[in-house]
Amino acid sequence: MHVKRNTLLLLACLVWSAAGFNILRIGVMAYPAHLAVVNYFLSLLVFGVFQWFIFGKLVKKHTARIGAYQEERHFFLKFFDGKSFAIMAVMMSGGIGLRASGLAPERFIAVFYTGLGAALLLAGLLFGRNYIRASLARVSNLPS
Repeated sequence: MHVKRNTLLLLACLVWSAAGFNILRIGVMAYPAHLAVVNYFLSLLVFGVFQWFIFGKLVKKHTARIGAYQEERHFFLKFFDGKSFAIMAVMMSGGIGLRASGLAPERFIAVFYTGLGAALLLAGLLFGRNYIRASLARVSNLPS
């Protein structure tokens, strides 16, 4: 299935937002037993590290890559490259394995998943913002 170039940004928005929401939900559900200022700070730190060093750069990189495509229609999975799909698979497998193994204490799940989920959700929302911007720019460039 092929979609318009800008639709790739919308697909990235939906995938990353759904992933972020689900991870954030897991973290928030584990948080009630661990409400403390230090945990809030640690969640913010996790959020900042992931947003600043990973997901913020990822959004910019993939938005630029998609915007540089010459053809208008692309295979719908081209919203990411192979490396990004591999990273996503490793992160999902690692997270599921970590939780299923019971190796991570609930406090870690609460703090880490809340920060990570919020950063993933923001990345999804930023892809959505970029989709809207690209769509508006396309509409404004249409001949009258």
